[in-house]
Amino acid sequence: MSDSTTAGDDFVIPTVDLTPYLTPARSAATDPACAAVAASIDDACRTVGFLQIVGHGVPTSAIDGLAGAIDGFFGAPPQAKRLLNRPGVNRGYTPPKSESLSMSLGVAPANRMNDFYEAFTVGTEADAYPGLDLPEADYPANHWPETPGFRASVQAYMREVRDLSRALLRACSDALGVGPDHFDDLVDHSIDTLKMNNYALAPGAIEVDGPLTGMGAHTDFGILTVLWADRVAGLEVLGPDAVWHPVMPAPGAFLVNLGDAFARWTNDRWISTLHRVDPPVVDGRIERRRSAAFFFDGNHDAVIEPLPGTVEPGADAYPPITVAAHLQAKLAGMKRGTAPVGADREAARVLGARP
Repeated sequence: MSDSTTAGDDFVIPTVDLTPYLTPARSAATDPACAAVAASIDDACRTVGFLQIVGHGVPTSAIDGLAGAIDGFFGAPPQAKRLLNRPGVNRGYTPPKSESLSMSLGVAPANRMNDFYEAFTVGTEADAYPGLDLPEADYPANHWPETPGFRASVQAYMREVRDLSRALLRACSDALGVGPDHFDDLVDHSIDTLKMNNYALAPGAIEVDGPLTGMGAHTDFGILTVLWADRVAGLEVLGPDAVWHPVMPAPGAFLVNLGDAFARWTNDRWISTLHRVDPPVVDGRIERRRSAAFFFDGNHDAVIEPLPGTVEPGADAYPPITVAAHLQAKLAGMKRGTAPVGADREAARVLGARP
């Protein structure tokens, strides 16, 4: 493991080369290279909760295809994009200032729906697993835009990062000492979601005269997130020192952060790290910023509860909850401003952050 210093300070996001885990048969039990990767992941997940992943195996052509699809869709006229708006459903187009990520923790900004990004979201559909009779509420259908090449490019990218996410989960399982296949039964019909974001302020000079939030402070909801992002300022991570630190991916790297499932599985031994996006302003000018977050969230009926041995005597333990119930509560906060129950730990960290 090497370290990557973020832009502007000495806060460090560890860099991990995942190459050993791209071969499914390899694991920490028999392979020293995998054991070294697993130890690096455990250290990073205990201290930062964010990683930079290199040696990820995702072809440049898939990443370039995704970037082109994002440009094509978000470059369409507003009225064309709004035809794909599906309020209350975690699919389709999200106009600017119609969501507030901080409300997924119950932390209300001055204007509850003030995040200025726009997004387009696709994900696993119920008919992807025809023998399971999966609930449409958790696996809704995608409505694809007519942007030429969009669907093929996005689906090709999703196949690649889905494979990467499963390799990461095997490495994380080894890092926790539970064996590389421990979580397999919890992800064999996983709700996988890709949210493509465009920070929709016109590039150019800007004067900020009040609160302006690119994406409010939040933790991610599921198991882990694989993030592709432009190398443009904006992303910030809340460090152990309760200070927000700017983070920028290295060329060709993915940023990976843990979601709430791992925090609950480990009873906060591993950190579901708070992060946000501030306006991408450089020298008084707003810059265009794009990102795409692949959320690997697990089966809708998987129960998230602390693993054996992770709750210290006398310590509070996270109560059991299904993936579906957890996601629905978080999405209700983000999309409707309904504060979720049980987000007190994360909300306290947001409110305790130093300016």
